Amino acid sequence: MTYVMLVGTDVALLEGLAQSLAGLGHRPSVTASLSDARDLCSAHPPLVLVVDRALASSAGAELLTVLIAAGGARILYRGAAMPPTPLLPALQRAVLADLTLPLERHRLSALVQSVGDRAKATGRAPLDTPPDMRAV
Repeated sequence: MTYVMLVGTDVALLEGLAQSLAGLGHRPSVTASLSDARDLCSAHPPLVLVVDRALASSAGAELLTVLIAAGGARILYRGAAMPPTPLLPALQRAVLADLTLPLERHRLSALVQSVGDRAKATGRAPLDTPPDMRAV
């Protein structure tokens, strides 16, 4: 089970992606701004951070200040009708993929699964222990 943070302003698209990811067994959460994402990620860093490319472009290097879990990945997306916006070179290097959603939603699912599997294989995946099984 991979914790995924979806950040963007297209609520319908993000809710659809969240439902798809939840159906595959992942734990998605949705927020509308990078500042909200930074607050949520500081308490519980996601393994995969999916951010609207327009937000990332306007925020610049601010996206790099949003915490992700060790072994995690940042993914950018844009709508099919939106032209690509320019990105800082440092941001381009820090991003695993740049997707056009919803057209590439299956690729997003495969990337999330791959990052989760890679984290498990390297021992970096968070342990999901049920509350009733935790030691006090």
